[in-house]
Amino acid sequence: MSNDRIRSHFAEASTILEHFLGDAKNIAAIHDAGALMVTSLKKGGKLISCGNGGSMCDAMHFAEELTGKFRDDRPPIAAVSISDPSHLSCVANDHGFEQVFARYVQAHGKPGDVLLAISTSGNSPNVLRAAEVGRSQGVIVVGLTGKDGGKLASLCDVEVRVPHNGFADRVQEIHIKVIHALIDHIERSL
Repeated sequence: MSNDRIRSHFAEASTILEHFLGDAKNIAAIHDAGALMVTSLKKGGKLISCGNGGSMCDAMHFAEELTGKFRDDRPPIAAVSISDPSHLSCVANDHGFEQVFARYVQAHGKPGDVLLAISTSGNSPNVLRAAEVGRSQGVIVVGLTGKDGGKLASLCDVEVRVPHNGFADRVQEIHIKVIHALIDHIERSL
């Protein structure tokens, strides 16, 4: 790989980040999502996160930074990612892969909890099912999406969209920054 190719990765990522930052509605959406999460936690609710592949890694990172520690030493915060391999394989085997997140939300989601649903396309069937079930149970849905938001956009109470139509990795790079901003907001507000 040439140095120019390496530089091009960083230049493209920088351009996409600048574009995202240039739209004030993105910052407002992150603020609104964080406020919903803080309100839920203050009322005894919990945060549930889900996604596929790299988005599952982001969902896990979100939850572990809250139950563990991000920047400040503080009590653990009620957050869980839907990532238990035994749950995922059991539900996939018995009910189909589209239900792996929905069954968890159905079992554990309570009114006022917040589901952080992550899908770079906004069209992952199992993330959509989780959002649908969550909404039917009074769970607040915050979506991290890309492209045009996909079908997930209409299921969200707050959507943070990275309107990039290229490769998913560029969307995920912004998602992790959004996740860190949300965690920081939660820590400072509690």
